[in-house]
Amino acid sequence: MRYKVSALESLQLEKPESVQAVLRNIAVLLATRKGSVPLYRDFGISWDMLDKPLPVARSMLISEIREAIERWEPRATFIGVEFDQDPAQPGILLPIVEVEINGEEF
Repeated sequence: MRYKVSALESLQLEKPESVQAVLRNIAVLLATRKGSVPLYRDFGISWDMLDKPLPVARSMLISEIREAIERWEPRATFIGVEFDQDPAQPGILLPIVEVEINGEEF
């Protein structure tokens, strides 16, 4: 089954606990800057796209998210990314990631 998750993901009680755990892990991954976790310096998303033109940053961020999910959350398969924009903060990319959960009964 496919789900959408963002860095601002909140607990959704209607989903099985195993699915919630995967989505929570992806939300934490999206909200963590690479290099900020002691002993797991590769965990998170790189900020190399900061100050790049928006189309370049978007492509870099999609690639970074895909690689991070493949490495750190093998129970999910990356499907794609949409970007939400806050009119009050133009130029900020807020990724909403679509994943498929592999074997929902872990």
